[in-house]
Amino acid sequence: MIKPCTFTKHLAQALIVGLLAAFMPACSSKEKEEQPEVTIQAVQAERGKIEQVIRTEAILFPKDQAALTPKVNAPVRTFYVNRGSRVHQGQLLAVLENRDLAASVIDNQGTYEQAQAAYGIATSSGLPEEWQKAAYDLKAAKVGYDAQQKVYDSRKVLFDQGALPRKDYDQSAVALIQAKATYEIARNHMTALETAGKKDQLKAAKGQLSSAQGKFEGAAAQLSYSEIKSPIDGVVTERPLYPGETAPAGTPLVVVMDMSSVIAKAHIPQQDAAVLKPGDPATLSGPGDVTVTGTVTLVSPAVDPNSTTVEVWVTAPNPEAALRPGTTVIAQITARTVNDAILIPVSALLKTPEGSITVMVVGNDNRAHQVNVEPGIRQGDHVQITKGLSGGEKVITAGAYGLPNETKVKIAETAPPEGGKAAEGDKAEGEKSLANEKKPAGKDKE
Repeated sequence: MIKPCTFTKHLAQALIVGLLAAFMPACSSKEKEEQPEVTIQAVQAERGKIEQVIRTEAILFPKDQAALTPKVNAPVRTFYVNRGSRVHQGQLLAVLENRDLAASVIDNQGTYEQAQAAYGIATSSGLPEEWQKAAYDLKAAKVGYDAQQKVYDSRKVLFDQGALPRKDYDQSAVALIQAKATYEIARNHMTALETAGKKDQLKAAKGQLSSAQGKFEGAAAQLSYSEIKSPIDGVVTERPLYPGETAPAGTPLVVVMDMSSVIAKAHIPQQDAAVLKPGDPATLSGPGDVTVTGTVTLVSPAVDPNSTTVEVWVTAPNPEAALRPGTTVIAQITARTVNDAILIPVSALLKTPEGSITVMVVGNDNRAHQVNVEPGIRQGDHVQITKGLSGGEKVITAGAYGLPNETKVKIAETAPPEGGKAAEGDKAEGEKSLANEKKPAGKDKE
């Protein structure tokens, strides 16, 4: 027989067990439905303009430069410019001592004029005595030959009529032959004198004239070298000597630079130079917040074997000479421009242990979905996505690092102000995620 107290005790235990059995499935279902919700920050992938800008240091050079080194070794007699003077092409800058050179010009000029007179006499004067005798002999022989020809013709007529003995006719024929021979000898002699003697005489006179002319022009050139003139428009940047001093061999007397425009020469990596071409826009930033715009004018076709870089020139106007040659400036060259690119913040990019680039996209189900993407051009805090996104998606910019796929998320209500502390936090988050991309998988779990 069971005691009433024992029965009551067993009945209470059974009721408790039943209640627990009925309550536990409801609790398990509720816990399964309620998952943790992560608060993140996200922005919408938008379409816009992005530029690939290559930033590098460069050294400025002038548009043109002339280091004027004198060709004659003589003291400076007079300077007509100082350092900083603006000069024009052909302007006289300095004169060296040149009195000896001027005297040499006068001497050679006299010799040249004498040679000109001698050449004129040789070409326009009468024939020499030998030529005159030969000309007289030729003329006399021609007259004698013509006379004998007439005598022969008249006697032949008489002989044919029977009015002249044959003896007289034969004598006239012999005389004609002799006169013709004399004429031909005189003519050949005159021809030989004209083709040989006169030609050599004229050649000698012309040679003397050419020699005298060369010496005169050489002396005049030496005199002109004592006058230092500017070959370009520009500004005098160097004038190391004073009047009376002699410039050492190979030392410029005056340096003139044309700084109306400058050339920035930079050495950039090969992969960056591969996308550059002449005509690409660029900006040059120098000391004192001076910024000018220019264009790429040269991309070297060869690689520097020492630095394995490519030399690139950027030419920019410099009308007020705000940029000085020799200055180091920052060159920013726009290599490519995409007007309708899909843009997201750089902080949204994540890298998997396998090396692929991904982003976390907030779906319509308010869950984070991992999407593989291919980044393109980066500019500032934004990056172009060439594959994986179509625009309009909400990509997570803060809170995506270490976030499992399909996690339920909640977008923060207040968007961080652009350029504020929250934006800096986003950038730090992105840099942190990219920095940890190189860590092994085990490290990520830690």
